[in-house]
Amino acid sequence: MTSAKIVIAGGFGVGKTTCVAAISEIAPINTEAWMTAASEPVDRMDPGIDKTTTTVAMDFGRLTIADDLVLYLFGTPGQARFWPMWDDLCRGAVGALVLVDTRCLETSFAAINYLEQDSDVPFVVGVNLFDGILTHNLDDVREALALSPGVPLITCDARESGSVAQALLTVVTHTIQTTSGTPESDALAVG
Repeated sequence: MTSAKIVIAGGFGVGKTTCVAAISEIAPINTEAWMTAASEPVDRMDPGIDKTTTTVAMDFGRLTIADDLVLYLFGTPGQARFWPMWDDLCRGAVGALVLVDTRCLETSFAAINYLEQDSDVPFVVGVNLFDGILTHNLDDVREALALSPGVPLITCDARESGSVAQALLTVVTHTIQTTSGTPESDALAVG
């Protein structure tokens, strides 16, 4: 049995916990903590957002892809004060999915910059379809995020297991293409 670690990254409130929960075949493990009045100055909440908890360490889920391939999913915390954990969460990962919320695109830059500059983990950017709606053209999103042409940009509804499965398949495919002939691609080669 081969296993592969996939990181689900992104800014605060973009849907990482929801994404892991939507696809995990086990009850996801998460480190959600209640957001309190004390966190209001630190955790920016836009009006109309009904978020009451936040990830303080990680989310964890598992997905069996084939008889001989299991994905272990690790969701990162989104707030800046928890970013030091990203090094540990990305260690050993073969790929990553960065979720993006076009309503607050600026929250995406830290995760993308980290994966581009401080990590060798291949990644895919997924625009989370809040309310099932794509509000911006993907070419415009690519330009706004200054993504290199080699980074796949897709849509994903983090609430829908089928959509998350497609996004993870894109991550696995991109990892194999990016790391062809390396131990990472060998680990994902399913025969």
